[in-house]
Amino acid sequence: MADNIRVPYQLDDKALEAPAYAHPGDAGFDLRASCELVIPAGEKALAPTGLRLAIPEGYAGLVWDRSGLAAKQGIHCLAGVIDSGYRGEVKVVLQNLGKEPFTVERGMRIAQLLVQPVARAELVRVEDLEKSSRGAGGFGSTGLQ
Repeated sequence: MADNIRVPYQLDDKALEAPAYAHPGDAGFDLRASCELVIPAGEKALAPTGLRLAIPEGYAGLVWDRSGLAAKQGIHCLAGVIDSGYRGEVKVVLQNLGKEPFTVERGMRIAQLLVQPVARAELVRVEDLEKSSRGAGGFGSTGLQ
């Protein structure tokens, strides 16, 4: 198991439940909505959480779907990277892929956040890229079977 890291946090609304992992061994902790909002079918909305984090340098927070909301309601998260230097409120972009409006209730678990180590890439401009067995194949180039 990876070493635990310390991530200080604040909640704008002290009545909201603190972020927590639902089960031992879970990869992500739950993010909760700090207010009610309705997302019409096919639309997206920015859901505030009232949560502020101090993710350590060398790490980032990655916002992911909650599998039950995605599978049962068609609720998908967009734009999910929280950089280590960001200290503002964590907000979650939710897309309603379902056919009915979806109501987000205050305190509802709407997403999960994974805190992951990140490597900083040194970008090097070259004239030609090294060849690979895959080449430029993408978007279904390997087929379905």
